[in-house]
Amino acid sequence: MKWNFADKRLENIYDKIKKATRLSKEDGLLLFDSFDLNGVGMLADTVRQRLHGQKAFYIYNQHLNYTNICKNRCLFCAYAVDKVDTASYSWNMEEIETRLMERIDEPVNELHIVGGLNPDLDFSYFTQLLKTVKRIRPNSKIKAFTCVEIDYLSNLSGLSIDATVAALKNAGLDMMPGGGAEVMSERVRKKLFPKKMGKERWLEIMEAVHRAGLKSNATMLYGHIETVEERIDHLILLRELQEKTGGFSAFIPLAFHSKNTGLADLPSTTAVDDLKMIAISRLMLDNFPHIKAYWVMIGEKLAQVALNYGADDLDGTIIEERITHTAGAKSAKGLTREQMEEMIISAGFIPIERDSFYGEIHAEH
Repeated sequence: MKWNFADKRLENIYDKIKKATRLSKEDGLLLFDSFDLNGVGMLADTVRQRLHGQKAFYIYNQHLNYTNICKNRCLFCAYAVDKVDTASYSWNMEEIETRLMERIDEPVNELHIVGGLNPDLDFSYFTQLLKTVKRIRPNSKIKAFTCVEIDYLSNLSGLSIDATVAALKNAGLDMMPGGGAEVMSERVRKKLFPKKMGKERWLEIMEAVHRAGLKSNATMLYGHIETVEERIDHLILLRELQEKTGGFSAFIPLAFHSKNTGLADLPSTTAVDDLKMIAISRLMLDNFPHIKAYWVMIGEKLAQVALNYGADDLDGTIIEERITHTAGAKSAKGLTREQMEEMIISAGFIPIERDSFYGEIHAEH
C-alpha cells in the first residue's frame, strides 16, 4: 500500500527506504524541514519494523553517579558543582557498596556509572570502583565512563588511551555509554563547553574503545543552540565511525533540559521536535541496530509514542538517575519492571527484557 504523504517530498525518501538506500545529508535536512510529522514517523517506523517487528526492549538497570564535583562546568550542565559547594559529594567505596547493597535483592542486570571530573580522585579510585561493583554484582554488566572521562583518566594516569581502556577493562568495565560529544560542532563547543574535548578527540577515543572489543552507545544533546544542519552532521559522523568499527549498539537522542543551567532562558524541546529527532535518527543511522527513546528526558508518555516513530528501546528502570533530574526533569526517579512492561504493552508492542548486549532475558516475573 502506498502511503499518502501530506508532504510529497517524502515520497522520494520512501522509495530510498524501501530499497534500503542510504540517506544523504540533503535527505536529512529535508526530513527536519518537513511539516509532515506522521509521514516522517511512518518512514522511521518502516525501518523499525523491518529490524525489530513489534519488539520493544528495556533493561533492569541502576545508575551510580559517583561525584557531582567537576572542573569543566559546561554551560548546559545543572549537575556539576565546585568542591566548596554545600551540595557537592563524592562517594567512597563504602558508600558505593551501601548503594549497591540497598538493591542487592533486585535483578539488576546493568550498572550505569558516570560522574564529574573531580580533581581529588586519582586513577586508582576508578579501577577500585569497578572492582568494588564487580565484587558485589559479579553477574551484572558495568557500563561506565564517557569519552570525556576516559580522556581525563588518560591524562591523570599518564597512560595512552589504549592502555587506559585496557586497565579499566581489566578492572571490570564491560561497555561504555555514549555521552560527552554533546553536538559535534566546534561552534557549539566553543560557546557551551569550551573545556571539553572536540569531536576529533571524541571520535578517536570511541574508535579505541571499539578496537579494545568494548561496545558503546552514542548520544546527541539537542534542543539548545545547535542548528538542524549540525544535528545531521553529528549523525553522519557517527554513521561513518560505525561503518569503520561496528562498535555502537544504540543511539540515544538526549533532549536538553535548561532548568538550573547557564541556558535557563531556553525553552524545552517540543513533542514534535523530540519525535522528529528520534525518527530522523532511525532513518539516518541505518547501521545502528537500536534507537532509544530515553523516557527520563522526554517523559514516559512521549516515550510510548516514540515507539511508533523509530525507537525500539525505552532504556530501563534507571534507579536512581540524578543528572537530568537536577536540570528539572519531571519524569520518575526510576520505574519498576512492571511499569516498564505496561508502558510497552499499552503502546501496542511486545516488551523484551534485555541484557547490555541485547540478549533477551526470559526471567520469571
